[in-house]
Amino acid sequence: MTELTQLSSWHALKRHSEHVPHMRTLFASDPNRFEKLSLSACGLFLDYSKNKITDETLSHLFSLAKETKLTTKIQALLGGEKINTTEQRAVLHSALRAQSNQDLQVDGQSIFPEIQQTLAKMTSFVDSITSGSWKGYTGKKITDVVSIGIGGSFLGPKIVSQALRPYWTGDINCHFVANVDATSIVEKLKHLNAETTLFVMSSKSFGTQETLTNTLSAKEWFIRQGGSQNDVAKHFVAVSSNVDKACKFGIAAENIFPMWDWVGGRYSLWSAIGLPIALLIGMPRFCELLAGANEMDEHFANAPLEKNMPVIMGLLSVWYVNFFNAQSHVVLTYDHYLRGLPAYFQQLDMESNGKSVNLQGQNVDYNTGPVIWGGEGTNGQHAYHQLLHQGTGLIPADFIMPLNSHNPLGEHHVQLASNCFGQTQALMQGRTFEEALAELQSSPLSHDDKQLIAKHKVMPGNKPSNTLLMDKLTPSTLGALIALYEHKTFVQGAIWQINSFDQWGVELGKVLGNDVLERLNANKAASELDSSSNGLINLFRQQKI
Repeated sequence: MTELTQLSSWHALKRHSEHVPHMRTLFASDPNRFEKLSLSACGLFLDYSKNKITDETLSHLFSLAKETKLTTKIQALLGGEKINTTEQRAVLHSALRAQSNQDLQVDGQSIFPEIQQTLAKMTSFVDSITSGSWKGYTGKKITDVVSIGIGGSFLGPKIVSQALRPYWTGDINCHFVANVDATSIVEKLKHLNAETTLFVMSSKSFGTQETLTNTLSAKEWFIRQGGSQNDVAKHFVAVSSNVDKACKFGIAAENIFPMWDWVGGRYSLWSAIGLPIALLIGMPRFCELLAGANEMDEHFANAPLEKNMPVIMGLLSVWYVNFFNAQSHVVLTYDHYLRGLPAYFQQLDMESNGKSVNLQGQNVDYNTGPVIWGGEGTNGQHAYHQLLHQGTGLIPADFIMPLNSHNPLGEHHVQLASNCFGQTQALMQGRTFEEALAELQSSPLSHDDKQLIAKHKVMPGNKPSNTLLMDKLTPSTLGALIALYEHKTFVQGAIWQINSFDQWGVELGKVLGNDVLERLNANKAASELDSSSNGLINLFRQQKI
C-alpha cells in the first residue's frame, strides 16, 4: 500500500463519502449554502455549492491537503525547485508572467533578464510585422502567419487566439497547422500567397517529427511559389533551443526565439510560443494575458487553503475521482469564443496526471487523472448532456460563462445564461418519480402507461458541478482562467504524489513511431514485431500508391 492511502484523512474521507446527503437536502437545510460555498478571485467567480460536500467534507479535504504538505509543494513549484524529479527540471512557467522585480533562479542563474529580453524581442518583432516594416522577398508586407507546432506549441496559441477573437487588431490573419496529415497543411496553403506569408515554427529540438515535416513541406511550397533559399529568412522564424539546426534550415539567428527546459510544452503559451497570439492581438494585450495569469499565481501562492480557488477545485476533483470512482470530468463553455478550452484543458490535465507510478516509484493503488472532455453550450445539451443527467456514472462538470457578451444581440445572451444555470440546477436536483408522475396527470395516458413513462423520466440528480463566471471575457480574465486550471491540475498531482510534469507515455509513442516509420520505408517485409504490427505495416506498403 502507498503512503497516501494510509493517511488518516484519506480513511476519514472514505468513511464520510458513504454518508453525504443528497444535494437537495443540503440546499433545503441551509439557505445560505450559495454564499458559503462561493468565492471571487482574479476577476473570476466560482460557485461550488452544487457539489456533494458538507462542512465535514471540506474539513477532511483540507486535512488531506495538509497531510500531503500541499502548501510546501506550492512553494516549491513557484520557487523554482526541481520538482520534475524524473528530468531534474524546475517548473517555472509562472515566471514567464511574473513581475520583473521578482528574482527567481535556475541552476544559480537569474532567469528574469532572459525573460525580459525575450518579451522585448517579441515586441519588436510583432511591431515590425503589424506595421508593415518587415517585408517579404518581393517587398510586400506580411498579411498571413502560419503557426506550425504540435501539442502545447499548437493548442495553446490556437485556442487562446480563438478565445480572444474580439481583440484581434485586423492586421494579420493566422493559420494553425499541427497534424502531420498532409491535408492539414495543404488546405491551409491553398489560399495563401508566398510573397505575403510568414511561417512560425515551434519546436524545442527543431526536430519534432510532425512539426519538422510540416515545416519542410512549407519550405518546399514557398520555393515552388517563387521564393528561394536566400529568401527563407524573410518568411520563416522559429521558437527553438536548437539554434544551429534552425540556422541550417535558413532561419536568421536573430529570428530564433528561445525555449527553456523549465517550461513544459503544455505550459508554454506564456513564452515566445505565444507569438501567434501576440501577432493577432498585439503585445499590450498579450501582456494583459500574462498579468491575469500572474494575478492567479499570486492568489494561489498567498490565499489560505480554505479560500484558494485552485486548491478547492483540485480537492473537489480528488474527492470525486478517488471516493466516487469518477472516471471523467466534463468542461462546458457557454461562450462561443471559449469553445476550444475543453481540448486545451484535456491536454493540460491528462498529459500531466495520466500517471500510475508515484514519486517514490511505487505503483499507485488509487485512481489518478480522469478523462477530460466537453464542448460548447448549448450544443451539448442536445447531445451528450443526456448521459450527464441519466447515465449510471458520476461525471462532475464545470460550467464556464461570461456574464456579458462581446456580441449582445436581442435575447441571445439571457437565453444562453438560462440554459447554463438551468443545466446546473437540473443536474443537482434531478426529478423524482412522484414529480414525473405529477407532470403526467393531465395526459390521456392510462394509469399503467403513466407509471411506466414516469419511471423513464426520473433523474437521480445529485450530480456535481462548478460554475465559473467572469464579468466579460478579456485577455486578463482568460489568463486567470487558464492559470486556475494549471494550478488545479498541480493540486491534484500533489495530492496523488505523482510527477505532473513529465510525459513518458508521449515519449514512448514518438520512439515507436520513428521505428515504424523506418520499417514502412524499408525495402523488405516487416517481420520483427508482433503479428498485428507486422501485418499492418505490410498492408500499408502493399497498398501505398
